[in-house]
Amino acid sequence: MRFLTWAIRLALFVVLLAFAAKNTDPVTLRFYFNLAWQAPLVALLLAFFAAGTVLGLAAMFGTYLAQRREIARLQRSASSRTQSDAPVASQPPAAEG
Repeated sequence: MRFLTWAIRLALFVVLLAFAAKNTDPVTLRFYFNLAWQAPLVALLLAFFAAGTVLGLAAMFGTYLAQRREIARLQRSASSRTQSDAPVASQPPAAEG
């Protein structure tokens, strides 16, 4: 199974490398106010992919922190509950006699 996973990764890498090698033509990205940026197509694709990844992680970060706080609160609650539910050691009743 591990061999198959690495074979698929290698095949994907080769396909993406061939894609990058075929798309080195310069393209112009036009912004507002007559600003333009000229770069190879593959570089622009990589830049926008990286920017999307960063924005996605930033959007997820708030939810991640909220979940960590909730987990910590639940762990504290469970810990205090198990400590309060622990049996209290008592002395045996005195023998009558």
